[in-house]
Amino acid sequence: MAALLETRGLTAQYGQFKALFGVDLQVAPGECVAIIGANGAGKTTLMRSITGVLRNAPEMILHNGIPIGALSADQVMQRGIAMVPEGRRLFPSLSVEENLLIGGQVRRGDGRWTLEAVYTLFPVLRERRRSPGTALSGGQQQMVAIGRALMSNPGLLLCDEISLGLAPVVIRDIYAALPAIRETGAAVVIVEQDISRALSVADRIYCMMEGRVTLTGRAADMTRDAIHAAYFGNAA
Repeated sequence: MAALLETRGLTAQYGQFKALFGVDLQVAPGECVAIIGANGAGKTTLMRSITGVLRNAPEMILHNGIPIGALSADQVMQRGIAMVPEGRRLFPSLSVEENLLIGGQVRRGDGRWTLEAVYTLFPVLRERRRSPGTALSGGQQQMVAIGRALMSNPGLLLCDEISLGLAPVVIRDIYAALPAIRETGAAVVIVEQDISRALSVADRIYCMMEGRVTLTGRAADMTRDAIHAAYFGNAA
């Protein structure tokens, strides 16, 4: 199957500091891919590059075979790539519903994701829709961030550390929403430090360390020893 998203020899840097070294990655339509690695592995930089926050050579990132590496963040979003950023980044002066509606300003056609669909996915948001986004718990704020991204009807949803800092029961509820998201045909990329969580939901895994991919393959075929070696750089 042709790749929905592909990076080819992707490099990235902040000033003189090089953060990515020739990253090759593929995501097929409808697939769930997990990117795992410790802090500083380059996972967030990879997401920032894909979404146009960091600019790259055009041919380093392809979407449906079209070079997009030099596009701006708003141009990337218009192509159907939406991001749930680390830290949620809700608009503090806006209500839950207003935060969600902002995500719908760059809608792609008449897709499934409407306010009603988001409220069905996360019923607690309907109850809190008039509340300021920052008045919610961390888990509820994460639901708003996911719903805001879905409102653009993306073909590819990127989730950067969506479980970070949340209680296990809240993480379970967040991850329980993934099947419904994938049922719409959207592909999902999850950046995750929790190896067990990543393995439980992903079709394929990419492990990163110090800006490089150190292991990739089907999640079902991964051994703990191989993941440990790729994650920490130790011999398996």
